[in-house]
Amino acid sequence: MPGKKGPDKVYDYSGLKPGTMLQAECEGVYYAAEVLSISDSKKRTRAPVRIHFKGWEDTYDEFVGGDRIRSKALVATEAPPKAKEVTKKTNDNPKRRVYSISDQVRRFERAKEEKNERYLNISCVYDQENMKDKRVLIIGASRGLGLDMIKQLVIDGAHAIATCRKPSDELRAAGAKQIIEDVEVTSCDSLKKMAGAITAPLDFVIFNAGIFPNVVDNLDSMQAEEALNQFNVNGFGPVRCVSALKGAGLLKGAKVAVISSQAGSARWRLTQNKDKGSDYGHHMCRAACNIGCVLMSEELKKDEVPIVILHPGFNRTTMTEKYSHIWDIEGAVPPAEGAKRVLHETAKISMNTSGHFINCEDGLRIPF
Repeated sequence: MPGKKGPDKVYDYSGLKPGTMLQAECEGVYYAAEVLSISDSKKRTRAPVRIHFKGWEDTYDEFVGGDRIRSKALVATEAPPKAKEVTKKTNDNPKRRVYSISDQVRRFERAKEEKNERYLNISCVYDQENMKDKRVLIIGASRGLGLDMIKQLVIDGAHAIATCRKPSDELRAAGAKQIIEDVEVTSCDSLKKMAGAITAPLDFVIFNAGIFPNVVDNLDSMQAEEALNQFNVNGFGPVRCVSALKGAGLLKGAKVAVISSQAGSARWRLTQNKDKGSDYGHHMCRAACNIGCVLMSEELKKDEVPIVILHPGFNRTTMTEKYSHIWDIEGAVPPAEGAKRVLHETAKISMNTSGHFINCEDGLRIPF
């Protein structure tokens, strides 16, 4: 974000040309960028310079104003005083948004300000017909989000298949068509056995298994063993699982969703972990999961099997109890609501979205 608010300035962009190298700001950090074009449209007066961040994907290209540019070719002068007026923020048309925002509190507040029912009340857009009669496999369904997805799938009329290490009484009573026990996502043999217990191709696969230990993990309290355990489950577990299902011929015509976390976005660490770092195992295993999913999406492209990475949103589960003190201000929801968010986004998976990282709270993308 731009620096501290100072006097309004008028910018002379005439010194900037396509190809001009400069520095452009993104979430408080300036990066090397190249000018692609200068717009003379009245709609672009506040941010007329389209730039490309060097080394970044083209999807991050954007229009910026002088307040986000560092260049000797840019001339800035103080604007004459003027009466205060209410103006809309640039790039604030909800229908044109592509990416979610990293500030969780601000994200929730914006949804309330805009009365965003998709965000605040997923039931208003949730369509039970999407999963009706579909064969849906949930890996990691004994409790929390996974259990509530099974419950919702049963309501929707889906053929729900649950996997777990040991089924809880609540899972047994949830109404799944099949429960596959003794599934360990750290074991290739266990996952092959799981795949062998599934008798027909799947419509959807949702990898939900994951751990998040309640430990202090920083440079003064290294948790190497816990970090490797998280990588084994959260980071490489999805790869083992998809490999086993592919080997068993169960992915033809299927769509795959992997539950990861916004914690795996390196770009968002500059906001969400600003000045504190920490939780190395948690963040690094999720980043590993994300890159693994992107690689799988490329490998499965020839088979037309899309795979999407989902941040399920902030859910009030045992996994997030360590953050219960911020549940309210950051908009954490009960797992039943979180389950609908995940299933809503899962139903939208296509080859066009394969490899994308989606925030189930607002349906927008998260940068890697």
